[in-house]
Amino acid sequence: MSYKIVCCKCKHITSNFEEWFKANQTCTECGNKHAEVYYDADYNKLKELPGKESCDLWYYKEFLPICEEKNIVTFGEGAVPIEQWSYLEEYAKQNYGINCKVYAYRNDLSPGTGTLKDVAAALGATLLKQHNIKEYCISSTGNSATACATYLAKAEVKFTNFAPNNICKDSVDEINSLGQTVLVSKGDYGTAKAEAAQYATANNVLMSTGNFDPIRIEAKKTMVFEFIRQLGKMPDVYMQAVAGGTGPIAIDKGVREIAEYLSEVKLPRMILAQQDKCDPMVRAWEKAQAENFPTGYENDYQAVDGSKTNISILAAANPGMYPLVAPIVRKSNGDFVRVIEDNLPQIAAEVYRQKNAMIGPAATVCVAGFYQALAENKINNGETVVINIGESAKRNAAFRQQVEATL
Repeated sequence: MSYKIVCCKCKHITSNFEEWFKANQTCTECGNKHAEVYYDADYNKLKELPGKESCDLWYYKEFLPICEEKNIVTFGEGAVPIEQWSYLEEYAKQNYGINCKVYAYRNDLSPGTGTLKDVAAALGATLLKQHNIKEYCISSTGNSATACATYLAKAEVKFTNFAPNNICKDSVDEINSLGQTVLVSKGDYGTAKAEAAQYATANNVLMSTGNFDPIRIEAKKTMVFEFIRQLGKMPDVYMQAVAGGTGPIAIDKGVREIAEYLSEVKLPRMILAQQDKCDPMVRAWEKAQAENFPTGYENDYQAVDGSKTNISILAAANPGMYPLVAPIVRKSNGDFVRVIEDNLPQIAAEVYRQKNAMIGPAATVCVAGFYQALAENKINNGETVVINIGESAKRNAAFRQQVEATL
C-alpha cells in the first residue's frame, strides 16, 4: 500500500510519515501543519462492508498509513457496537411526534481506554514505533492523554502530557500509573498548549499537531466505514459533544475520500453540542446565524471562561478549530446546540436505567444534545441519528457520584 501526505494549503506532497516527522509535521513549502493523507488503494473492498461481522481498526489497514504490520500497537480498539437505543426513539415519538431511528456509537466499550480517542492513539503509537520515535508530547484535557499514555507505554515511547489546571485527578492518576508523565499547568488549556510547544521545541520532541493532526483524522475517519458496516448506510444525522472537533473533521475527510467509490455515501447532518458553562462554538454559530453567515463568519469567534465548567475534557475555552469545524457543519446543513450542564447527572442516570451504561460527562452532553435538538425541531421524521458516546465515566469519580446520587 502506498500513500502520500498532501498539504491542505499549497498542495505540496510529502511522501510518507517518515519525511513528515523529519519536517516536524510541517509542510516544507509553506510551513502549514494541516495536511491530509491519500492512498493508492482498492476502495472496492468497502462495498463488502454492509453486514460484515465485527472487525477492529486494523481491518481497514489498507486505508491507513502503515507499512509494516509487525509494528501495530493494539488493544482491539475500533470493534465497538453501534446500538439501537429505542428508548430515545420512543421519547421522540411520544413528545414530539417524530419517528426516527436512534443509534449510540459505543466508544465507551472500547477495549483500550473506553474512549473515542483509542483509535487515534493506536495509529499514533503504531506510526511512532514504526519510525523509531522514542518520545512524544501533547497538551490534553484528559481523554487523549490517557489514550496516548496507554498505547505509547505499550509501544515503549516516553510520553508527556501538558494538562490544564482543571484536568480530572482520575486521569492524572491513570497516566502516572502507566509510567508516563503529566505536567499540570497553573493556567488553562491555552496555557498548557503553549507550555507543551515550548517543551517540544527546547527538547526536540515530536508533538501532536492537535485536532487536525493527520494521524487523528485518519484513525477517526474509520467511523464512516463503521457506519456503512453496521448500519448499511450513512446516518442522516451525526451528533457529538465538541471541544476541538476532530470527529467532524474526520467524518468529512472520510466521506470525501470514498464518495466517488460508493455513490450512496454522503455527509451526515452534523449537530454538535456544548455545555452552557463552556460554549464558545455555539455562541459564534448563533452570531453567524443571526447575521446570515456573512463572508468570513468562521473567523469571528471569542474565547470564554472555561473555568466555569466541571467537564474538564470539554473545557476548550478558545475555539481555535471553529474556522475548520463551522464550515463543515454548514456544508452538512447541520447546527450547534447548547445543553444545560447542571442537568447532565439526571440524563446520565436515565441512560444507566435504560441501558445499564455509566457514560461520562462529555458523552452525556451528546445525549443531552439529542433532547435539545428535538426541542429545537432539528430532528426530522424518518431520519437515522447516530449519537457518539465518546467515553465511559470510569475516570471521573465525581461525575459517577453525581449520577449515582440521582438513581
